[in-house]
Amino acid sequence: MKNKLTNLNDYLFLQMERLNEENISTEKLASEIERSRAITSVAKEIVSNARLVLDAKIRVADIPEKTELPAMLK
Repeated sequence: MKNKLTNLNDYLFLQMERLNEENISTEKLASEIERSRAITSVAKEIVSNARLVLDAKIRVADIPEKTELPAMLK
């Protein structure tokens, strides 16, 4: 498994393709819908976390160099 935002985009499109299969059975479709809900839930958390990191990096750029940063942001 690759852990980059670009890979997340690929996973989401792959799942969309699974949902769009023309010959999918009703049972398989129900399973894919459930899987999609789980994937999108996790994806939202990943995107939210990435946004938090980006916001922190933007704010860090405005902090004077002598200010002590939390270890997580170094």
